[in-house]
Amino acid sequence: MREPVYSNTIAGWREWVSLSGAGVPWIKAKLDTGARTSSLHAFDVEEHDRDGVAVVRFGVHPWQNSDEDAVVVESPVHDRRSVRSSSGHTEERIVVLMDIVLLDRTMTAEVTLTNRDEMGFRMLVGREALRQGFIVDSARSFVGGRAPRGIRRRNRGRDSAPAPRA
Repeated sequence: MREPVYSNTIAGWREWVSLSGAGVPWIKAKLDTGARTSSLHAFDVEEHDRDGVAVVRFGVHPWQNSDEDAVVVESPVHDRRSVRSSSGHTEERIVVLMDIVLLDRTMTAEVTLTNRDEMGFRMLVGREALRQGFIVDSARSFVGGRAPRGIRRRNRGRDSAPAPRA
């Protein structure tokens, strides 16, 4: 089976992305070709059954070091994976399919849910998602531009005004 042909888009090692189907207009992500699967900071993860289908409900904190503007997401469980973290610890994670908008392009990615409170980024975009037509230039950041100043301030915990929807 042939893989689809994508035009390659150059991205930096960190970019602002949107999780369009999850109601998260801005989240800063690390693009990590060393990680196979994408990962998202999730809290209050609860799995339940709806008409014979496994569904997971979880919260997302889009801002680093802040629990403001939390979004609650519900999604079918796509899979479960044993994932080894950068510290070498292995954990079983729930996998969901999410649409990620990066540099004005939407890709569907398998995303594992985990606690990333201690990590530098709330989201990590792995190589399986990036192979949908992205090349990561490790010398560059925010090729797609920076988020508006108010969003960047909220991400750093410096502004308590409600975040605008993009």
